[in-house]
Amino acid sequence: MFQGKVFQNGYICKDIHAAVAEFANQADVRIIGPFDAEVTLQASGRQARQVTKLAFVWQGGFQYELIEPIVDETGVYGNFADNGGTMHFHHLAMRVDDWDAFRAAVDAQDLPVVLERATAGDALKFLYLDARSVCGHYLEYVWMSDERWAQIGGPAA
Repeated sequence: MFQGKVFQNGYICKDIHAAVAEFANQADVRIIGPFDAEVTLQASGRQARQVTKLAFVWQGGFQYELIEPIVDETGVYGNFADNGGTMHFHHLAMRVDDWDAFRAAVDAQDLPVVLERATAGDALKFLYLDARSVCGHYLEYVWMSDERWAQIGGPAA
């Protein structure tokens, strides 16, 4: 299930500050963070907590999300083997325009939802599909208000 507009590659890091420094040394980028994030979401039919350090690295209109897991009750960030580098690829993220229509499409396909945070009224909703059997990684889908998009550094349309 591939839909929406690709805007992000997500990477897991053991040391987010080292990963941010690597990007800053290699390219002309805008960096937002690192900052702490904590969410409670649905994972495998139960509530689970995630605490992470995040940074958004923008190169033009494309974002690299850097994730340093602190607490991961979902296991989604801990199940990727370390490649020995500063960071390793985890997921591709797409932004969708209509969450309800997208969510109906998710229910009609066969890739499992491994985590989801989609509370009514939130400015940001997201879920991960486990597409490892198809393409070797997770697919993240995100809906957010234009204000939230601007807050994370997204370029104006």
